[in-house]
Formats: sequence, structure tokens, C-alpha cells
Amino acid sequence: MAQQSEAPLVALETGSDGVAVVTFANGKVNALSTALLAQLHAVATRLTADPPGAVVITGGPKIFAAGADITEFAGAKEARRIGGAFREALDAVAAIPRMVIAAVNGVALGGGCELALACDLRVASTKSRFAQPEILLGIIPGGGGTQRLARLVGPSKAKDLICSGRQIRATAALEMGLVDELVDPDEDDMDADVVLARARELATEFANGARVAQAFAKQAIDAGLDGPLADGLSLEGDLFAQVFETDDAQIGVASFLEHGPGKATFTGR
Repeated sequence: MAQQSEAPLVALETGSDGVAVVTFANGKVNALSTALLAQLHAVATRLTADPPGAVVITGGPKIFAAGADITEFAGAKEARRIGGAFREALDAVAAIPRMVIAAVNGVALGGGCELALACDLRVASTKSRFAQPEILLGIIPGGGGTQRLARLVGPSKAKDLICSGRQIRATAALEMGLVDELVDPDEDDMDADVVLARARELATEFANGARVAQAFAKQAIDAGLDGPLADGLSLEGDLFAQVFETDDAQIGVASFLEHGPGKATFTGR
């Protein structure tokens, strides 16, 4: 008997605006099981091989993603396997050579928060909440939380959130830099609809811009943060030279000289 394929837990749709939308569909809480993480890794790898204009990642109307599937937890051996699955999937998301925006509605807890951290920008509903609650289980984050959160908001704030496990509201997340923009939905709006619409609007702006240069800039920032300032400056210098070999650089410079800034139409090459 032929073996049935796994149910799709991650949907990918690319619109005419060049924006790819990645949506989770793993029940009400969108638990980040190892099966979902494997599918997310495959989708992120596909988006890296054939990049769209920009990417939006979203979950359900009330829960972005509630974290790892705790039913898979066992001993240290399983923990290493689950941690490896998170590392592969979220590193692949971070490596997509386009701007990646998390559209966060409801709660982003544990691995869900770590997934949002792996994105370049985070747009959230004013009703959303964030947490790294692993400490309440007697464990620590295993999907990049101790590293990406500390780099984003600073070590003191990261230690506070991680070692307390407390949830913070969207306004507090915005103040500390965990969230980049808040969307206040009307009473009749579904959070997911309005947050996704704003995230997609931002993504379309990036998709219409100098996409290749965005990829170079993203690489310079992300890789530069991993080492000394001198190494980051050297990397920036190398990428600054390389970007002039692209069609977009030629188009942008010529357009500026003829029409002034902000008038170029880029090709993404």
C-alpha cells in the first residue's frame, strides 16, 4: 500500500504583488512540532533558492504560534533532536535573502516567540502577548531565544523575560524593541486580517524596492553582528563593492542622476 504523505502544516502562497505568505495550520495553537518545523525548513529553503519579493509569516486569528509540542518532550536525547529541528528551521527562515516580516496576532509563546525573533521585522496586534515561558517547566529556551532575544532587546531585558517566564503585552514589547509596529484593530476586525494586511503592505513596499541590495544589507547586518566590529566593517566593504555589479545598482544610480532619488524601478537582478 502506498504511504500517505504528511498533512500540510505550513502553507505557502505567493501573490501577484511578489509577496510570499507562509501560514501555519497545526490546530488551534499552532504548536511547533518537529513535523511542522521540517515543513517550515523545506519552505524556507525553497524561498531561499527562488526568492520572492518579500515574505510574511503568520499564524491563526488568536495564536501566532504557542511554542514547541510539549508532548514530544522526553529526555536529553529528545531535547537535542527537538533543539536541532528548531535550529535548522529558524536558521533557514533567518537566511531567506529577502525581508521577512512576522504578522503576530494573539500570543507568541516560547518557540512562537523565537520564530518571530528569526524574522527581520515584527508587526503585531495591540492585543498580542509575548513570552519565553520555558523556565516555568524547569527548562530554558532551545530555539534561539537566549541568543536572538538578547541581541534584539539587550541582555538584561532578555534575562528578565527568560528567567521569569512572564508574558508581556504588545505595548511593552514595542517599548523594548521586541515588536517593530503595532496595529490596533477595530472592534469588528479579526486581528489576523488587519495585522496580516499591514504586514503585507510593508512587504509589498520591500518587494517593490531594490531587493538584491536588501539581501546584501541583510547579510551585512546579520553576519556582522556575529563577530568583531572590524570584521563587520570588512564584510560591509566587500558587499558594498559587490552590489555595484548588479543591474539594480546601475538602474538606481542612473535614475538618481536623471530623475533624483526614489524614482527608480528595480528589476531584482
